[in-house]
Amino acid sequence: MKDYENIVVWLDYFNKTITRAKGRRLTRERCVFDPSLSELEAAAQAAGLTVTGSESTVRFPRRPFVRSGYIAVSKSDSTKSSILDRISSKLVAQREKKKKKIAS
Repeated sequence: MKDYENIVVWLDYFNKTITRAKGRRLTRERCVFDPSLSELEAAAQAAGLTVTGSESTVRFPRRPFVRSGYIAVSKSDSTKSSILDRISSKLVAQREKKKKKIAS
């Protein structure tokens, strides 16, 4: 049964190594290399979204040979693309912060 209250956000939407034909939804500048599910959840919460569920053992339909994962975010008045933009900005910022921490 389709859940009309949530939006599914796949990890592959933000993976810099995947082409758009294979499922990436944003430009490479707005993506990171191999995001993890915990990073995605933290970025969604930092963007002010409510994560209602997650699944780590599922496979993205365009890449059935690789295990991926997704989070379910409660639907707001925003479109899916604007929600992805908000999450990606927080995800990239988290990676930059982590990179600076490692360098120092």
